[in-house]
Amino acid sequence: MELNWQEMLFTFFGGLGIFLFSIKYMGDGLQKSAGDKLRDILDRFTTNPFMGVLVGIIVTILIQSSSGTTVLVVGLVSAGFMNLRQAIGVIMGANIGTTVTAFIIGFDVGAYALPIMALGAFAIFFFKNARIHNIGEVIFGFGGLFLGLELMGDGMKPLREVQAFTDLTVEMSTNPVLGVIAGTLFTVLVQSSSATIGILQQLYAENLVSLDAALPILFGDNIGTTITAVLASLGASIVARRAAAVHVLFNLVGTAIFLLILPLFESYVIWIAGILDLETKMQIAFAHGTFNVANTIIQFPLIGLWAYVVTKVIPGEELSIEYKPKHLDENFIEQSPSIAIGQAKEEILRMGNMSVQGLELTYKYLKERSKRDAELTLQIEEALNNLDSKITDYLVKISSQSLSPQDSTRHNMLMNTVRDIERIGDHFENIIELIQYQESHKLILTEDAIQDVSEMFELTINTVAKAMTALDENSAELAREVAEQENTIDKMERKFRKNHIARLNEGQCTGQAGVMFVDILSNLERIGDHSVNIAEAILGKRV
Repeated sequence: MELNWQEMLFTFFGGLGIFLFSIKYMGDGLQKSAGDKLRDILDRFTTNPFMGVLVGIIVTILIQSSSGTTVLVVGLVSAGFMNLRQAIGVIMGANIGTTVTAFIIGFDVGAYALPIMALGAFAIFFFKNARIHNIGEVIFGFGGLFLGLELMGDGMKPLREVQAFTDLTVEMSTNPVLGVIAGTLFTVLVQSSSATIGILQQLYAENLVSLDAALPILFGDNIGTTITAVLASLGASIVARRAAAVHVLFNLVGTAIFLLILPLFESYVIWIAGILDLETKMQIAFAHGTFNVANTIIQFPLIGLWAYVVTKVIPGEELSIEYKPKHLDENFIEQSPSIAIGQAKEEILRMGNMSVQGLELTYKYLKERSKRDAELTLQIEEALNNLDSKITDYLVKISSQSLSPQDSTRHNMLMNTVRDIERIGDHFENIIELIQYQESHKLILTEDAIQDVSEMFELTINTVAKAMTALDENSAELAREVAEQENTIDKMERKFRKNHIARLNEGQCTGQAGVMFVDILSNLERIGDHSVNIAEAILGKRV
């Protein structure tokens, strides 16, 4: 019988597309059903590597993507929410969590795929309740998984007639390394280990591959999924590259171990399949789960070693942004409100220094256009928002205590100061977005305009830094200097606006570029206003 290659390929790739879409759709629905708290879960419960493993399992089940979990982890490590050792635990857990998809596929409810999708579609289109809508997405995606698998299976069935494919599977049975390479390459191509494991389950169910060929392919699928994180980390932070390297190392070591005991592992899978009477697809799911659980148990004691290894392989230091408060001890709120106010001041000073860092990075981004500088600046702004919330909550709790008149004045001043610092972050975020708008729309600023902005930037950075020093040292003299410099910033803005209008009239710049230029000046002027607010508070009452 002659093969219809077009029909076979169209059916297979159509099924693959439906499968990949369904995984994402189901993951999105699960994530929305759980609420937008995955970052919070990772932050709160990864106190040690063991908890990290558990959280990695849960989060990966929710988002149906081990690569997605790794990306979240990288962001949290970069932000200082967790250290590399905790992150390694989450990555190990992510490998276990991703096996859940294979177990779902193992139940093989393909005959009910279409009615399941219909049920999901009904929930999506006929209910306005957001929670029911999200559950509908999960159900629709769940049904789509099996529809996609059925189509892929139909597309692959004719392969049994292709001698070259039969020869390849026989070769992989005798040469496990070839199977590992095949699994790795296919997963790199598809960018989803869940999809390639699903395809492997279908191949095994159709007797297109034997178990001794399927297991090395399975190991390769686990290596291939790490490439997504590696590609995402290229050009990213040092911490991002280290986390990606750990993911690769973890799966490479696990594969090497299991290749050494491959005959034993194969016998174990066959033995368990016989005892539990597992269907063919469930046998692959069980092998996948066993590999990742056993790999985690074996390598869990080596977390410290792997952290050390990747730090040596990828050396260097990078700006570490810590979102969490360092000085806020709630025990002092009732015991000694005065000390608690002092702690709040220390945290506000740390927040203020971060705002200076953010402003300096914004200026650096304006001059050098390094994407990493923009990313770090936006991370600092997010950290300022988080610290603003934590410090404000802390100060509100202090306000419920009996405060002396002096402490009450200090308390009110700090409440206003923390708000001013947070607003400084908002303004340099605005400037980052304006610069990005300039780049995307290819707007050109004249040399004179760049010189004007640079001059105002440098004075603004100096003014904010001086305001923070004045707060730290309780210096009325420095506070007065801040007020004087802010007046100079105001004069600069008016002067530079006039310069811009003159350039515009002479046709030296475009209207769009001019609007962006004026908006940058306006944001810098507002930063100066917030600096002088802090200075005036110091002049009104020293802290």
